[in-house]
Amino acid sequence: MAAARQGPLAGLRVVEMAGLAPGPFAAMMLADMGAEVLRIDRPEPAARPMPQRFWFTDRNRRSIALDLKSDEGAALARRLIGQADALIEGFRPGVMERLGLGPDACLALNPRLVYGRMTGWGQEGPLAQAPGHDINYIALAGVLDSIGPAEGPPVVPLNLVGDFGGGGMYLAFGIACGLIEAARSGRGQVVDAAMVDGAASLMMYFYSYMAGGKWPGRGRAALSGAAPHYGVYETKDGKYVSVGSAEPKFYAELLRITGLDRAPVPDRADPANWPVLRERLAAVFRTRTRDEWSVLLESSEVCFAPVLDLREAAAHPHNVARQTFVEIDGHVQPAPAPRFSRTPSATPQAGVAPGMDVHAALEGWGLPAGEIDALAARGIVA
Repeated sequence: MAAARQGPLAGLRVVEMAGLAPGPFAAMMLADMGAEVLRIDRPEPAARPMPQRFWFTDRNRRSIALDLKSDEGAALARRLIGQADALIEGFRPGVMERLGLGPDACLALNPRLVYGRMTGWGQEGPLAQAPGHDINYIALAGVLDSIGPAEGPPVVPLNLVGDFGGGGMYLAFGIACGLIEAARSGRGQVVDAAMVDGAASLMMYFYSYMAGGKWPGRGRAALSGAAPHYGVYETKDGKYVSVGSAEPKFYAELLRITGLDRAPVPDRADPANWPVLRERLAAVFRTRTRDEWSVLLESSEVCFAPVLDLREAAAHPHNVARQTFVEIDGHVQPAPAPRFSRTPSATPQAGVAPGMDVHAALEGWGLPAGEIDALAARGIVA
């Protein structure tokens, strides 16, 4: 990995305690923006279902494998944290404290440190020590009950809302806010990022509708796919297209291009007419293939896009033109986002296996080669 870094966060140093999903995603976001992130892995990391090169969220950072349960290992961690601008940890509440690496200890040796904590339930509350996963956090936040058809159980939206949207992104945002404040005050603080909090925050728009008496419930809201002008339709070849003709002018264009305006059309403002309108649109979309509809509608005023799988998305001309995806070591993955005009991010570097570049990593943080060799000989770093 090149020593020179670029991006709006170049010059910042972050220590990441290796974890799962949201923590690594937050670390990736900071590293994508130029921060120098050092991941501290366990000497014997948990088995993963894929080789390291496929874990794209580990990109752009170095790794050391460190025995934090040993006095020397914890001491080395404190030494590194003492040089860092921010720390990321995703253990259950109390674990870092038992390792001697809790906020009080770390802020005492580094008063400017922004100490980022990632959990599902938060640092306190009745469920703070309970295990859980994305599905549980979004269930408690009111998200899960809001997604899916009106009849039957809710639909699980992958682990986007809890782990990554409400978790990792909110942690990265919180750390960025903390770093800005620390630059003014000279004092660090703790960022308590809980997935249940972030998932609830993502529901702000819909809590507004509930407060205004306009939330009809799961599967009945216009933007939930219930409305015929905002949904997904199957095409002649068994693929799908998406239509988002929410505003009247876009809806009028949808009716014109599909030919449905040649006969009287029920008023879409009345939800009672939605089933009839949906069936008429469904019948029209089944007359052409997905790609044929794309040629006809992609540049129109309909608000349209084909429904693409992961491989197709990377090859779509718009995404190719914007370089939305990049190829690293032969593997396609999303490029850093967002983009900056003056301080653009560098092309990401592939992630490394735990402990694979101990010397380069620790020398970059000021440890002499002889001391690193001695730590390795004693099994403190692997």
